[in-house]
Amino acid sequence: MSRPTILRIPAPADFSFWRTAYSHGWCDLPPFTFEPATRTLSRVFLLSTGRIVPCTLSGEDAVVRCTCSTVVPLPPAERRELTEQVRNALRMDEDLSGFHREARRHPAYRWIAQARAGRLLRAPTMFEDAVKMICTTNCTWALTTIMVRLLVAKFGSADNGAAAFPSPAAIAGASEATLRRECSTGYRSRALMELSARVADGTLDIERWRSSPAPTEALFAEMCTVRGIGPYAAGNLLRLAGRYEHLGLDSWVRSKWYALHSRGRKVHDRRIEAFYTPYGIWRGLFFWLEMTRDWHADKFTAPRV
Repeated sequence: MSRPTILRIPAPADFSFWRTAYSHGWCDLPPFTFEPATRTLSRVFLLSTGRIVPCTLSGEDAVVRCTCSTVVPLPPAERRELTEQVRNALRMDEDLSGFHREARRHPAYRWIAQARAGRLLRAPTMFEDAVKMICTTNCTWALTTIMVRLLVAKFGSADNGAAAFPSPAAIAGASEATLRRECSTGYRSRALMELSARVADGTLDIERWRSSPAPTEALFAEMCTVRGIGPYAAGNLLRLAGRYEHLGLDSWVRSKWYALHSRGRKVHDRRIEAFYTPYGIWRGLFFWLEMTRDWHADKFTAPRV
């Protein structure tokens, strides 16, 4: 029996592993899983060689420890690719120094810099993020988890029981009826098929969204031209691309904001947006961190940070 491959990936000084891993619901969507009691995040990674690598991630001071369960050790090139995927997913190369300086200017948000919060977990690819975001529209979180779990089980590349996220071609090669029947994706099936087909045939370079030089509003408009991606989904995808000008409002965050700022009374979205306008290009990140601050103390018995 071979020993696991262990990678120790240096992290920036303002990085918090658990704050990042547990920053939003992606940690609970396959091929991610998480364990609050031990503050570990697991994922099945797919390398460009086609190799499937199940890994468990944890934070150790200024290092992320990545333990890989593989029978055959990873050669140097695959170790480098896996390291890049981990850094990408955990946003380890994103510069948040400007955001933390802004947070320190506001007494209500000084906790953000102290907690080294602000990085939001994402998938190694924008395609996976977009598929998952479409699966969050107009439904409960329970249904989202069912849809993603079934998509991964049905279309993901698998090895010895471990399944990676499906490729665009794998989903595009299915039928809308199959998605509806076997993945419970309902009306979203058409959008998922179209997105996957466009990415697979190269007519939509979705990975470019993470590095696009376009102004945020132009990128937002481009995202909204994709079937299944409206203002809510585009706003949230922008956050995963490092753009924080949009709030990405949905029923859950509206209810949370009402409880925190209007004594539970419903208000127009314009009032919520105006509340965060003073925080400029970082307003969507201030908003999300405020809405989820209690997760690290209460939800799923996550340890206090």
